Amino acid sequence: QLQASGGGSVQAGGSLKLSCKASGMILSTFIGSRMNWYRQAPGKQRELVAELTSSSRSNYQDSVKGRFTISKDNAKRTVYLQMNSLEPDDTAIYYCNIEYGTRDYWGQGTLVTVSS
Repeated sequence: QLQASGGGSVQAGGSLKLSCKASGMILSTFIGSRMNWYRQAPGKQRELVAELTSSSRSNYQDSVKGRFTISKDNAKRTVYLQMNSLEPDDTAIYYCNIEYGTRDYWGQGTLVTVSS
C-alpha cells in the first residue's frame, strides 16, 4: 500500500528526494496520520530519521537536522524526505511508515548509497 521511490547513488554533498505514496488511503486517514522515515544501514538496527505528526510538527534525528526535511502532500497522498548535503554515513535502506491509530503501514524500502 506504501510505495517508496527516489533512492539512488550519489556522491557526498549531493541531494536526493525520497517519495512514499499511500495508494488507496482515504484523505482523512492520510491527514490524521503520523508519517515517519526510518533507515537501516548494513549491520545496524533500523532507526527513526524523521517524523511528521498529524499537526504538521516535524522532528529529526540529530545527525540529519538541518540537512533533511520531511513533508507531505495530502492531495497526492505522498510523504517526502528531501535529503541534502548527503554523507557516506547516510547510506542505508530508507523505509517510509505511516501510523494511524493502531494501524501501521510500511513501504518496501529504497536504497540510498552515498560515496565519498
